[in-house]
Amino acid sequence: MATSLKNLSAFDKDTIPNGADFSIGIVVSEWNGHITSKLLEGAMETLLNAGVNQSNIHVKQVPGAFELPLGAQWLAQNEQIDGVIAIGVVIQGETRHFDFVCSGTTQGIVDVTLKYNKPVGFCLLTDNTEQQSIDRAGGKHGNKGVEAAVTVLRMIELKREL
Repeated sequence: MATSLKNLSAFDKDTIPNGADFSIGIVVSEWNGHITSKLLEGAMETLLNAGVNQSNIHVKQVPGAFELPLGAQWLAQNEQIDGVIAIGVVIQGETRHFDFVCSGTTQGIVDVTLKYNKPVGFCLLTDNTEQQSIDRAGGKHGNKGVEAAVTVLRMIELKREL
């Protein structure tokens, strides 16, 4: 597997924009909270290291991954918020529920991004096992919360340049 031995969250800090005047919304699923909390930590640390003022980071909880698009939409509607990060974890079970939740959540996040013309960082882990999710939430494969934060910072900067 291409990612089996890689930490995918490494980035060059010199390429991250200064976020001192950025305002970021973060919507986090409570489901699989022991994993989403680690993803949130990674996103928060990255934003703070990039200079985003803690008072300009707005964290909101939603019950599960399927509610992430609506939570992201409510944050994106706020004109003061420049970008949003959506954090959730869906782990494959024995039914097709996994497929419906992943599909609906992904499309919903894309819809919010395009409707509000704001970046929404996609931090929805869709793994086959809990261990795979743990490995991507500060484990051997890095932290997808970090990656989502970096993406949102870069996209906000790009929008301001255009």
